[in-house]
Amino acid sequence: MSLINENHNPWKTLTTEVKYDNPWIQIQHSDVINPAGNPGIYGVVHFKNLAIGIIPLDENNNTWIVGQFRYAINEYSWEIPEGGGKHGVDPIESAKRELLEECGIIANNWERLIDMTLSNSATDERAIIYVARDLTFTESEPEDTEELGLKKIHFDELFQMVMDGKITDSMSVAAILKLKHRMLGH
Repeated sequence: MSLINENHNPWKTLTTEVKYDNPWIQIQHSDVINPAGNPGIYGVVHFKNLAIGIIPLDENNNTWIVGQFRYAINEYSWEIPEGGGKHGVDPIESAKRELLEECGIIANNWERLIDMTLSNSATDERAIIYVARDLTFTESEPEDTEELGLKKIHFDELFQMVMDGKITDSMSVAAILKLKHRMLGH
């Protein structure tokens, strides 16, 4: 068994070119030398925002999920409240904004639940997900690109939706499973 140097990058980048750019993503094409020493290519989708997710919980462990049609997968999806946060802005501020926009919820207690890299073989997207408690309610303020459904359910039902494959969004699945694990005292 060989020793692993976690700081060693076995890839060598020869050239990188931007192939596509919009306000949310940039697609880069690189000519590389791969770890075996052979020439190759690599494409990376660079995300210009941080992914933010929130599991709001009331005192009875009820939560709110958001449903919307996801263009990229051509399906309707139920998810925890999610959105984007600008780099350089405190992620908790982005989480507060997203929870208000999508659900009309203001939380007084915030706990960072999980940090993730999403699809790290082809993207650099990072996510931070919070649990929000001590909730008050007002009107939601969705963006014009969002047509949202909002559903109040008990957290146990939400967990069962993950186990039954009814929720497949990666941020939602990871956060729900981690929170359930914590609730079980692990």
